[in-house]
Amino acid sequence: MSGKVFERKLNQKLEKYFPGSVSVKIEEDCIRVSGQLKNWEDVVRACSMCVSKDKRLHVVNDIKLLDTNIQGMRIPKETTKELEGMKPDVIIIGGGISGASIARELSKWKLNILLVDKEADLAMQASGRNDGEVHPGVDLNKGSLKQHYVVQGNQIFDKVCKELDVPFKRRGQYVGFKQRHLLPLLAAYAWKKKHICGVTDTRIIRREELRKREPELNDEFAFALYNSSAGCVCPYGLTIAYAENAVQNGAKVSLNTAVLGMDVKDNQIVSVTTNKGILYPKLVINAAGTFAEDIAAMAKDRFYSIHPRKGTNSILDKKSSHLVKSIASIKTITRNKQHTKGGGILRTVHENLLVGPNAIETYEKENFATESKSIKEVFNKQKLTAKGLSERDIITYFTGVRAATFEEDFIIEKGRKTKNLIHCAGIQSPGLTTAPVVALDIEKMVIKELSKTEIVTKNEKFNPRRKGIPVLREMTSEERTKLIQSNPDYGIIICRCEEISKGEIIDALNSPISVPTVDGIKKRIRPGMGRCQGGFCMPLVSQIISEHKNISIQEVKKSSADAYITLGDTKGGTTC
Repeated sequence: MSGKVFERKLNQKLEKYFPGSVSVKIEEDCIRVSGQLKNWEDVVRACSMCVSKDKRLHVVNDIKLLDTNIQGMRIPKETTKELEGMKPDVIIIGGGISGASIARELSKWKLNILLVDKEADLAMQASGRNDGEVHPGVDLNKGSLKQHYVVQGNQIFDKVCKELDVPFKRRGQYVGFKQRHLLPLLAAYAWKKKHICGVTDTRIIRREELRKREPELNDEFAFALYNSSAGCVCPYGLTIAYAENAVQNGAKVSLNTAVLGMDVKDNQIVSVTTNKGILYPKLVINAAGTFAEDIAAMAKDRFYSIHPRKGTNSILDKKSSHLVKSIASIKTITRNKQHTKGGGILRTVHENLLVGPNAIETYEKENFATESKSIKEVFNKQKLTAKGLSERDIITYFTGVRAATFEEDFIIEKGRKTKNLIHCAGIQSPGLTTAPVVALDIEKMVIKELSKTEIVTKNEKFNPRRKGIPVLREMTSEERTKLIQSNPDYGIIICRCEEISKGEIIDALNSPISVPTVDGIKKRIRPGMGRCQGGFCMPLVSQIISEHKNISIQEVKKSSADAYITLGDTKGGTTC
């Protein structure tokens, strides 16, 4: 079908559902949807209707959302000249799992690498607000970038986590079905996944075997689709480990650093303006999550759009962990209109149960508020997976915002107009699983691009191994005694729930990327993540930070959330 014919058909469809409000124009490998609508659900619906089977064509949302204040990006209050005039070989924009893993892989080379993130810590948005599942790829069909990367990513997770000293457990995943008559259909599905899609561990588990393995799951399950390769990791822990290893190998990380604009001349990024000065990079990598579209616009290379999607997870007290030993969910054969894996129950690497997430379309890229109805929605569904599940066991909850494109796939490619730009965008689930191999591919793209004008050599001192902070609660009595004898601080327990010592807190304060706030320490070694959620240990952690940094306890911050301002809101503006 020619572009003009396809454009005409799309306009006819839009006119039918949104008469006189929305139109489409195909130009420069983009499907630009423009007009004005009154609610965000209609904006998403209109743009989703325009998705093409041609993978080069991406939907760009230029629809104005009427009578709505679209909040601007939060940026740090501080302005300095700390980075003024720097000339890095590569700037990576975004300190999530994508940016951190790319920085680490690029540190194999003799390059001046700078990773910037506007937040006060790494993994503050989607990479720190997801369930941590390492997906087997059983729900993805051939042809997408997600499917291309997910199996490879899953296979190398043991190696990556061993190198970075990050806990990783292959829990296995069960998707339960109550309808016995669906067994032949699912058997055929499992065969396809195993022999055509490369998810070789896919198999059917019958009711009797399922009951032996997971006795607390719904006893009405007739069978389950099972993948032994499914696992879990701490997503923010892995992100921090990747970034620390990059720093250990010569990369630089600048937090509280917002990209505010770019100077682009002759299809080349000449400079990048931040709140800490103007930089002059040879190459820019856009790994900015929900703000990837905004960065693309700054670079004059906007050929896709992000429509944010919220998801809420709850963490349960460890006393409920007997309910599920693995990763489990219920499945019904209905059309999935939410573009979500449907959530489930996951036993984390720290032995809590995590329940969720759901999926809600939103225009708010940084609204992480959790609504009670989201928790109720998730629990109502997952009680069909494990009937013993109870909201009374929740010790905390969190909400993340995922960076979906309308094509529901990743964008891993060079800039189309702007030459010294690489996009790593649209990274949503299974982005955590795919990050290790996506980073390897982007490493190749960067070296190929830089090698056009200079000789790029290997970093002979590159060390892929990062030693994490000792975890006392996982040690034997002999190991713990030996450590305490070497440093008595390891014998002073600060967090009773998670058995965290003063020595571990000081190690976190001395880590390669130290964030001396209560939340910064919490993300690295877990004080305050137990049942009491910091009720006992937060003052003690604050005191240790105060002494270590030689500041008053009043100067110690829980987080740096108060150190931000919001760029100008727009009313009735575009989504960008």
